[in-house]
Amino acid sequence: MTDNPVASRTPLSLLGTGAMGTALARAWLAAGHPVTVWNRTPARAAHLAAEGAVVAASAAGAVAANRLVVLCLLDDASVGDALDGVDLSGRDLVNLTTGTPAQGRARAAWAQARGARFLDAGIMAVPPMIGDARSGAYVLYSGSSGLFEEHGAALAVPAGTRYVGSDPGFAALHDVALLSAMSGMFAGVLHAFALIRREDIAPKDFAPLLVSWLGAMAPAAHKAAEQLGSGDYGKDVVSNLAMQVAGNATLLATAEEQGVSPELLTPYMALLERWLAEGHGDEDTTGAVELLDVRRTERGPA
Repeated sequence: MTDNPVASRTPLSLLGTGAMGTALARAWLAAGHPVTVWNRTPARAAHLAAEGAVVAASAAGAVAANRLVVLCLLDDASVGDALDGVDLSGRDLVNLTTGTPAQGRARAAWAQARGARFLDAGIMAVPPMIGDARSGAYVLYSGSSGLFEEHGAALAVPAGTRYVGSDPGFAALHDVALLSAMSGMFAGVLHAFALIRREDIAPKDFAPLLVSWLGAMAPAAHKAAEQLGSGDYGKDVVSNLAMQVAGNATLLATAEEQGVSPELLTPYMALLERWLAEGHGDEDTTGAVELLDVRRTERGPA
């Protein structure tokens, strides 16, 4: 008897067929996984039927169809609404819905109380990257290690997988921390283009320099991590805090000359100035992280 490779693929149910949910469903279908889909607006799931998916009439029907249930909805409230009153006993819930660490932890407890195992997740990708092994897309997972180990092969089909711990809040925390760093980078990129846009400098010619420079600077995160781990912000300092604060004057003066608002830079500059005022001029800028800890602010400087 010959094994059927398609029959060995884990069947799963997917709740939510927006842009990301559709991309996920197509990746699993292309890999031979039987997929049942549900969407609050049925018409938005119908197109997947032509590609081999079974369209469930209700969220309860989708959950009942398979043990592995993937959620890719608008927000945490949508998860609660979709699964309200649905029997989750014996189900493995994988929540790809964007949320906060606290929501991930609360949803894990909620699922466990209803007899389900639970993984929270953070998707580090946009829909076009899903299903493309060359895109670099990956998904962060945290929560039930048993669930992750059992369904790891299926979860790895749409994108790479990274398990970041048994604490259900860790996937969302990693996700938001990475996105926050990205937001800061985008702010800097926007300011850089604003400086040159009224000059005879083509943005497309400047962009390669910008990408190269940011790539060269990114590994500084490793040094910052070492300093944070040791608590020694004076270790391996190349350009100390006092020098950085002094140099900010040139950045501000140039922005004024170019008619560009410095509003994307000044919050960070103000933070460095506060840390300098506390006497850390010979250290690296990493130590300014202490000022972002509201608990430190509440108890006062150490």
